[in-house]
Amino acid sequence: MTTAPRLRVFTEPQQGADYTDLLAVARHAEAAGYDAFFRSDHYLPMGGADGLPGPTDAWITLAGLAVQTSSIRLGTLMTAITFRLPGPTAIAVAQVDRMSGGRVEFGVGSGWYADEHTAYGIPFPPVKERFERYAEHLEVITGLWRTPAGETFSHRGEHYTLTDSPALPKPAQSPAPPVIIGGFGAKQTPRLAARFADEFNLPFAGIDACVAQFARVDAASAEAGRPAPERSVAQVVCVGRTEQEFTRRAAAIGREPAELRENGIAGTVDEAVDKIGRWQEATGITKLYLQFLDLSDLDHLDVVAGEVRPRL
Repeated sequence: MTTAPRLRVFTEPQQGADYTDLLAVARHAEAAGYDAFFRSDHYLPMGGADGLPGPTDAWITLAGLAVQTSSIRLGTLMTAITFRLPGPTAIAVAQVDRMSGGRVEFGVGSGWYADEHTAYGIPFPPVKERFERYAEHLEVITGLWRTPAGETFSHRGEHYTLTDSPALPKPAQSPAPPVIIGGFGAKQTPRLAARFADEFNLPFAGIDACVAQFARVDAASAEAGRPAPERSVAQVVCVGRTEQEFTRRAAAIGREPAELRENGIAGTVDEAVDKIGRWQEATGITKLYLQFLDLSDLDHLDVVAGEVRPRL
């Protein structure tokens, strides 16, 4: 008998949420028994949202949550490497991990949203260079974390050079926080996951596409002589105790009920239980990131935790 996937709360605060909103959701998720609270790492809204009151920084947010929560795991889907240099990123994530008592997970990606870079003066290299930098970020960050205390770390790459770094601070988790990589690239992404990922995540796609990409990652891991990473997916969630409650929630996030049923974990409690079961059976996921888009609707978290989760 397979174990039900752990349910995680995934938020998109760039669409319009401040730290107070995120703290309320994280605390509510913790009390409801969710496995983790994750957030995106973006500085500009998408899809016509005004984004008010403005963006929040992912790792400043998680630092605050680290000391204002006690048990829920915390992380990003995904930290954009274009926003930060690898050395300071290793320091920041290790510090938040220590602040949280070892509850951090590090989701990291190459960055993709050009407009937020131009809006805030952040360099946005071509995709080939971004992916080169992405690989180096992973080498540097994991190398710093895994360097034994008292030794130094050096790296000479195409884009970054570190010389005799003390490789401090160390994260609370030893040897390092879990690293999450994702994406649908057919060749380079699976190879990168085989080298660095503890978990491989696929966002907002159909079952067939995810099955095919997980197979590529498994094959790359076998070729590298490394165990395949855990599998996870992210899906929008919109669930109601009744059809009326579901349609009300769909309207609140500006989505059509039929579209949500097709592309997410959506509908009544029965439908959500069935959909999650189909995902688990087809893909073998161990974690499911549920994208809650209306962060003012804390009752929505209760519906999923209290009525969907016990039936998985």
